[in-house]
Amino acid sequence: MNKINYNRMMEEIIQGLDKEGRKPSLLLQVCCGPCSTQVIERLREYFAMDLYFYNPMIYPREELDKRAENLQIVAEKSAFDGEVIIPANDMRDFEKVAQKRKDDKEFGRACYDCYKLRLEETARLAKEKSYEYFTTSLSISPYKNAQWLNEIGKELEEKYGVKYLYADFKKKDGYRKSIELSKKYGIYRQEYCGCIFSKKEMEENNC
Repeated sequence: MNKINYNRMMEEIIQGLDKEGRKPSLLLQVCCGPCSTQVIERLREYFAMDLYFYNPMIYPREELDKRAENLQIVAEKSAFDGEVIIPANDMRDFEKVAQKRKDDKEFGRACYDCYKLRLEETARLAKEKSYEYFTTSLSISPYKNAQWLNEIGKELEEKYGVKYLYADFKKKDGYRKSIELSKKYGIYRQEYCGCIFSKKEMEENNC
């Protein structure tokens, strides 16, 4: 099976929009400030974009608040002109996934369910608020499965009737550029994905 080039798919969508001369609305799910940096730069010219910090699995609460605070710093220092939406992030939303994750490892199927949890809430809100597109910054990380993310996005596009912006933001040195921008903005870069299980795995590996 040929591997799908999701970056090329995104570029083709953007080229079509550019020819039309318009900037459709986009709801971008973001997990943290560092991952959002390059994605904002990549998309801001083509979309009227808002950021959605929906990540109910992040543990502990102090870590969640720290990542939200640093996302606000990115928005300020990058002169982002959209809205930064930070919902309650109730950890109870993550309970079903957590039951699977406790017996799984990083990159396992429970991570797929965690991607879907966040993307589905993004798609739901995008439909409710009449955004034309939705997507996520998660694919900028080399530790996230871009194929899974885009497969989930396609499924949710069909379910909610909101266009999914296919992407693999790590392409074209996206991850490296995100590191450079994070240093430029002087923001905090986390050492683990976010959930209590990834935190424990990180601590065990550092022993």
